[in-house]
Amino acid sequence: MAVDYARGMTRDAPSVWERSRRLAGQEILDTAVRLFTTQGYDETTTSQIAQEAGVSQRTLFRYFGTKEDLVFSEGAALGELMKRTVDTQPADVSAWTALRNGFAATFAATHSPEQTLVLSALTFRTPSLHAGYVQRRLLWQIDLMPSIRTRLHAAGREGLAADHEARTVIAVSFACADAATATWAASGGTADAFKLYDESIALVRAST
Repeated sequence: MAVDYARGMTRDAPSVWERSRRLAGQEILDTAVRLFTTQGYDETTTSQIAQEAGVSQRTLFRYFGTKEDLVFSEGAALGELMKRTVDTQPADVSAWTALRNGFAATFAATHSPEQTLVLSALTFRTPSLHAGYVQRRLLWQIDLMPSIRTRLHAAGREGLAADHEARTVIAVSFACADAATATWAASGGTADAFKLYDESIALVRAST
């Protein structure tokens, strides 16, 4: 996902300079997403985005370090939000539920559902973007290991078995979230993303 400069993630009232910066960044992002959607991500150049947004390439790269960052610039912040959400769940909440609540917190955290839909559809239909998406999500999974392992220890799991179970629960949860998101995007946003997620989890857990 990319940053929504007009909405932001902070509750503090932004300064005039910060509001102007966010709006400028949002204009670049909106232009990029429009071009990516109409002519393809790989076919769109940063030079074209900058020209259509009315800024220099140097300015574009001040806001977004790479072309891929136009889609994923908020990836690290969203990963932190998910980890924080999972970490702060009550101790009696299962690992599965804590992860579900984490996904719920990150869904549309920086975008409207409409923007999230466009970016999700773009990511899942563009191989080069999807590869970057998978890489970033793997880092989220690594960061979540201590929290999920702690929950499993609290439930009586110990040692290597707990580590293995933690990796498995996290990997399955992420795979189900990705399957649900892909189906939600394919439906044009008409399906319920979290109902799809719950159905995916139920299918996997029923087969064990």
